[in-house]
Amino acid sequence: MDSSDMGNDLKSILVTEEQIQERLTEMAAQIDADYAGREILLVGVLRGAIMVMADLSRKLHTPVQMDWMAVSSYGSGTKSSGVVRILKDLDSDITGKHVLIVEDIIDSGLTLSWLQANLRTRGAATVEIATMVRKPEAAKVEVDAKYVGFDIPTEFVVGYGLDYAEKYRTLPFIGTLAPHVYGAEG
Repeated sequence: MDSSDMGNDLKSILVTEEQIQERLTEMAAQIDADYAGREILLVGVLRGAIMVMADLSRKLHTPVQMDWMAVSSYGSGTKSSGVVRILKDLDSDITGKHVLIVEDIIDSGLTLSWLQANLRTRGAATVEIATMVRKPEAAKVEVDAKYVGFDIPTEFVVGYGLDYAEKYRTLPFIGTLAPHVYGAEG
């Protein structure tokens, strides 16, 4: 799927495929330097992190293992309360491991803040965060993401793992939807 497949559903492209891949290469180099001589356990947060996890892991030279979690925030409508339920937990024991949580987006930060604290209580040596995009103006809690691809405005974005009604995840870029897409839902 690319921008031509979206017809008039695409409002704008915020981050191009080329920008994403270039930034992931830079992030991987920094991660390799920071974790030299250590193995990393990459923990992807389903489903959005699939694209970031795949591309980032292939750019790393540091030995990695991978695991996945799926979490859900309780709340009303589109607002997160920060109360989190684990839908799929890790398959591996993280005691003594260097954990790098891989995310597609940091929005309010409530779920990710909870997840980072949860993984720290499990005895990990370190727990850091890498995210493709972050919305600083949307933050409700401070989340210390060590590796950030891009800071973006507080708009609803799709592509590169990010979806709207389970659509648009496979776009190779990050973009915004045209307003009529939301109006059709209402």
